Amino acid sequence: MARPKFLPDNFTLCLLGTVTLASLLPVHGQAATPFNWLTNVAVGLLFFLHGAKLSREAIVAGATHWRLHIVVLASTFVLFPVLGLVLKPVLSPLVTPALYMGVLFLCTLPSTVQSSIAFTSIARGNVPAAVCSASASSLIGIFVTPALVSLIVTNQAAGGTSAWHTVWNIVLQLLVPFVAGQLLRPVIGRWIERNRGVLKFVDQGSILLVVYGAFSEAINEGLWHHTPLAALGGLVVVSAVLLALALAATMFASKKLGFSRADQITIIFCGSKKSLAAGVPMAKVIFASSAVGAVVLPLMLFHQIQLMVCASLAQRWGARDMSAERAEAGDESRAGRSEQAAAAGRQ
Repeated sequence: MARPKFLPDNFTLCLLGTVTLASLLPVHGQAATPFNWLTNVAVGLLFFLHGAKLSREAIVAGATHWRLHIVVLASTFVLFPVLGLVLKPVLSPLVTPALYMGVLFLCTLPSTVQSSIAFTSIARGNVPAAVCSASASSLIGIFVTPALVSLIVTNQAAGGTSAWHTVWNIVLQLLVPFVAGQLLRPVIGRWIERNRGVLKFVDQGSILLVVYGAFSEAINEGLWHHTPLAALGGLVVVSAVLLALALAATMFASKKLGFSRADQITIIFCGSKKSLAAGVPMAKVIFASSAVGAVVLPLMLFHQIQLMVCASLAQRWGARDMSAERAEAGDESRAGRSEQAAAAGRQ
């Protein structure tokens, strides 16, 4: 039986279970050090496998569509941060300062890769361009995200580190494993393609480890005592407003700039989403340990909202295009039969 489209998926349920476990049994004391090492190894392995999976041919195929990529990157790294700053006087009263810091961090993150491509495919958009655009966003985000964080988030919240120091840490922990995976793709690429379940396990497992560690630290610092229930409700409103504005802006811009329908779909899905897979490890590197839990909470909520909304849009647009194609094929078939009948009458 298919899951109703507005219910959380299994991974979201695992995230909720992980937060609950961390709230009841947080890791602390001497156990925190080996757990932190385990988390770092899992994150490095995640980016190594993503590097081995990414096809260079797919990048080359979509790289020439530069106008589309500029629009997507502008939405991801310009529109979202501007929205986060401009709307702060209106939206920040709905949440706590710590949660809005997480909202601003969310606005600096790159786009998703897997879900952007999947939704573009379902909606019958330009899939090669989506592969290239989402992948480029992830790579650029390694450098742009910490720089944006240093500009729009307080240094105290980011642990007092400079943007260059943060970039260096991200390069060592995320980019180096990714490049290593790319270099070894000729050797292990086929194995990765045959065993995609391994990548999914590492992908989701590493995120769950980071979330558990982050929320354990936050619980030890009294996260839930400083986060009223009304602020969590306000966070839903903030996330919904950001997503609605991003969807509306990408729809309007892609249409006004004269892109084809397939390209419009790609721009909308790649330019309106934020990556949980990249955001959680980056938060661990950028922010002080005590702040990570509150920082990733808005990202987790936004992630679920964007999945539900974009899944609904993708299914609706894909079904509409398929119906239009069937109707067009039916019209052509009827026209052909009419021509045959007319020819037979003349004979």
